[in-house]
Amino acid sequence: MQSYLEFKTFAGRRVHLGACGSIAVYKALELTRLLQKTGVSLGATLTDAAAKFVTPLSFEALGAYPVHSSMFNVPGEPFGHLEPGQNGHVMAIVPASANILAKMAHGMADDMLSTQILAFDGPVVVAPAMNPRMWNAPATRENWAKLKERGLDCIEPGSGSMACGDEGTGRLAEVPEIYCRILRALAPNDLTGRKVLVTLGPTREPYDAVRFWSNPSSGTMGAAIAVAAWMRGAEVSVVRGPSNVLLPEPIRTVDVKTAQEMYDACHDIWPMCDTACLSAAVADFRPVRIGDHKLKKSTVQGDLQVRFESNEDILKSLGACKKNGQFLIGFAAETEDLPENMQRKLESKNLNLIVGNRINKPDSGFGVPTNEVSVLNAEGRFESWPSLPKTEVAWRIWDFVSGR
Repeated sequence: MQSYLEFKTFAGRRVHLGACGSIAVYKALELTRLLQKTGVSLGATLTDAAAKFVTPLSFEALGAYPVHSSMFNVPGEPFGHLEPGQNGHVMAIVPASANILAKMAHGMADDMLSTQILAFDGPVVVAPAMNPRMWNAPATRENWAKLKERGLDCIEPGSGSMACGDEGTGRLAEVPEIYCRILRALAPNDLTGRKVLVTLGPTREPYDAVRFWSNPSSGTMGAAIAVAAWMRGAEVSVVRGPSNVLLPEPIRTVDVKTAQEMYDACHDIWPMCDTACLSAAVADFRPVRIGDHKLKKSTVQGDLQVRFESNEDILKSLGACKKNGQFLIGFAAETEDLPENMQRKLESKNLNLIVGNRINKPDSGFGVPTNEVSVLNAEGRFESWPSLPKTEVAWRIWDFVSGR
């Protein structure tokens, strides 16, 4: 899994995982491993059908406890059907069968898992997996609609080739997507109601048909910021420069290449947002383009000279049109004089918060999963943080913004 999804801030939280019969149930084991890396504790319940594909011992071996299967399989726990509701913060049904969707929709409780679901009054995340014909059956569609109306977090299945050979919709959603949705249900909702714009990645400024001017930004820091904001309840829009980051589906993404394209996209979105965090490594200059053809070495006499012109300053332009109530965060990637450059940039670009990092340190900046940053807000509050995973830096930025 990508490093920008590896949050480790959920110690003390608990998830109860319900697994139904499907060839996809083995992915629930992968999900268990990922969730435990965040610090959460897990219990699990397998239906009789699920236990035909994987054993309860498989979950126990990964650290899940207790692990239920039949109604009375845990000695000394006569009220195991109530345990998730008493101790769990989120219940996740992965994979969910057509049978369990029907039971949930109609309040049936005739086995351990369905009884636990009925007795659980916290957030429930549901990720179904089944044959396309079962998924498209009118009864299943009605049950699914009913669960969404009740406010459950219903993750739509994917499409593709099924184990039975059929093609269509019914595949279990990707594990990282399910993982993110569960963490969102566990996270504080302190950014609920905020509409957040995040920029990430580099920009590429073309010189000819094949060459461009850019930088080594991977977009990891910005992706962690966007995902953390979304997990904490914000409605997030991302303007993404060329990068390989994949974001949870509810995050709106606009892909761009050049600084001008990023400028235009940001100005389209900013008026509809109350918060923006511009972490993209935008090229300050672009080469004067020679055209849509490839420059041939044979046509150059002596050394090649390239002329550059300035790009628009996206951050400064958003600060110039910032309205009352809008909160603007900028990044300062520096090699020296970090505090002074942060203060200058905070003031000159009309920011509410500046995040500065030294990009010439081995554990900070481009191409590494960690960052060492300082933060300064318009009221003069200043903090320096040690080298941390970028997910932790992102989480702390939003803590700083929300006053936690």
